[in-house]
Amino acid sequence: MITGPKYKIARRLGPSVFDKTQTQKFAMRSSSKDPKKMKRAGSDFGMQLIEKQRARLTYGLGETQFKNLVEKIQSKKGTDINEALVQALETRLDNTVYRLGFASTRQAARQMVNHGHIDVNGKRNTIPSFHVSIGDIITIRENSKKKGLFKDLEAKQKELRIPSWLALNTEKKEAKVQGLPKIPANEISFDVSQIFQYYSR
Repeated sequence: MITGPKYKIARRLGPSVFDKTQTQKFAMRSSSKDPKKMKRAGSDFGMQLIEKQRARLTYGLGETQFKNLVEKIQSKKGTDINEALVQALETRLDNTVYRLGFASTRQAARQMVNHGHIDVNGKRNTIPSFHVSIGDIITIRENSKKKGLFKDLEAKQKELRIPSWLALNTEKKEAKVQGLPKIPANEISFDVSQIFQYYSR
């Protein structure tokens, strides 16, 4: 059920910022609103702010955490910063767990990692912001596989499109990072370049 701030934020920034607002019910309720009453950002700064908020909330990062990540990428010379930011967000452990279908939302994936249900290369990892690398093996911990949290997992994963940079073994409930994320621009819900412009003011 959509309640309070999340509903209002998603109506302003777009349904893609939260998994639970990407529903037909949300779309119908939003379309019933008077478009003349919807606030729109008219300035360049306003548009940059919106794109920054879309990215930050989509991946569930705090303001300071997101700013530090952007500034770290900006400081790297000879790097495609737009691609680097998307890769940094996608390779977070919580997002990787979500992409593999181990959890239905990024928030649930973050809790799953926090609670110690995920191993990386055979060792428990409880840091959602940990960045996975090529060759890493992500597994549901053996003691956690039989928990209700992972009930009917294989059936759910069959309906999911696993990104090409991840190789999933549904039977073993483990995956290997086999490349770097290459996300087409039309599959990203925010304008990456606007984010860097916002922090370059």
